[in-house]
Amino acid sequence: MPTFDSLTAISPLDGRYQRKVSALSDAFSEYALTRERVRVEFAWLKSLAAHPGIDELPTLSTSAVDFLDGLVSKFSVGDAAAVKAIEATTNHDVKAVEYWIKDKFKALPELAPHGEFVHFACTSEDINNVSHALMLRRGVHDVFLPELDALIAGLVKVAINTAEMPMLSRTHGQAATPTTMGKEMALFVDRLRHARSKISEIPLRAKMNGAVGNYNAHLSAYPDVDWTAISKQTIESLGLTWQPMSAQIEPHDYMAELFDAMARVNTILIDFCRDTWGYISLGFFKQRLKDREVGSSTMPHKVNPIDFENAEGNFGLANALLRHLAEKLPISRWQRDLTDSTVLRNMGVAVGYSLLGVSSAMQGVGKLEVNAESMLADLNANWEVLAEPIQTVMRRYGVEGAYEQLKALTRGQRITPEAMSAFIATLQIPAEARAQLATLTPARYTGLATQLARQYAV
Repeated sequence: MPTFDSLTAISPLDGRYQRKVSALSDAFSEYALTRERVRVEFAWLKSLAAHPGIDELPTLSTSAVDFLDGLVSKFSVGDAAAVKAIEATTNHDVKAVEYWIKDKFKALPELAPHGEFVHFACTSEDINNVSHALMLRRGVHDVFLPELDALIAGLVKVAINTAEMPMLSRTHGQAATPTTMGKEMALFVDRLRHARSKISEIPLRAKMNGAVGNYNAHLSAYPDVDWTAISKQTIESLGLTWQPMSAQIEPHDYMAELFDAMARVNTILIDFCRDTWGYISLGFFKQRLKDREVGSSTMPHKVNPIDFENAEGNFGLANALLRHLAEKLPISRWQRDLTDSTVLRNMGVAVGYSLLGVSSAMQGVGKLEVNAESMLADLNANWEVLAEPIQTVMRRYGVEGAYEQLKALTRGQRITPEAMSAFIATLQIPAEARAQLATLTPARYTGLATQLARQYAV
């Protein structure tokens, strides 16, 4: 078999895009899963040793605890490979971890006699579900969320810098009431902050309660021990939330919540990418040029919005996986089936495509240059959008058929400033109101857009 090369990778996450998602290797790789399994086995062993009712396992000395902690902190790819070699015989990945640990205990006389307390009364899922929660914390909380925060910070800058820059809205793709570019960017900031908070608020749950969740084996060995207390203490010692009720597997409901929340973020970002793509197409944004970069293999003039297109595509891939994970994982036949096992191995793929989308969107945002002149020209070509404020003022003063008069004047037609001014001059409303309407231009008719941009972008 040839040595692995990114050019021969099946998945683009391990090939073309490996550099952009490499931080997730420490969270979702086979190596990372094996390391977390070792961490969980040791957390359980420490809890057992600390309990006064388990006489056969003495309290661990400081040197023994340091030894265990060192095996985790220094756990290497070589160590993972050694576990994998054991698995070739056991054909069971968690049992291979147990055997690897017992072998390591031979190096410390204090631990050597107590190898049978490794994986004591545990089912594989006691180890796996806790490991998966730790992997999600590392991959989602420690890697994905900081990247998302950086993207939001980039959007905040755009929103603040363009808070006062008027822009024609387009509802149904048609000219509509003006806004500012900053307000539209601030809307995405506000949406993303809310969606991001949902991710961080979801507790990462884990259980440690035996083959079907009843502590059967535990009680058979030590009927007087408070096993629920030991279970809770172990889970919380790892910074996770204890799940007291389960079958063989943790129910995975929190995972469904988490993946749904991530999909919501991605959906908002798809909306952002499409809008920004459109603004670039209209000329409202220009993109900073990159030396030696080519936009088209045949059209030399092109500067394509490829970052936003790549981001949109990757968010779509991520959501397809995230939604399958959210729909499948909470479902298990009776007390256990293995359909979740292979699916869970793709958590990193789903997070990876999400991270890749954020990276591409952030790269695109970094290239944006607002084109205020283009936005102003677009506004000045659509004076008919002032039909809204004019008919609204007319209605205030009881002018009959105000809406219908403006509809007849403007619907489906382009109106010049002069024609609009002439119409205003004929209105039977107070002179002060006519004078106020006469000062209106599309660029000045932005309501509270600037204030909203500044309020919700900071």
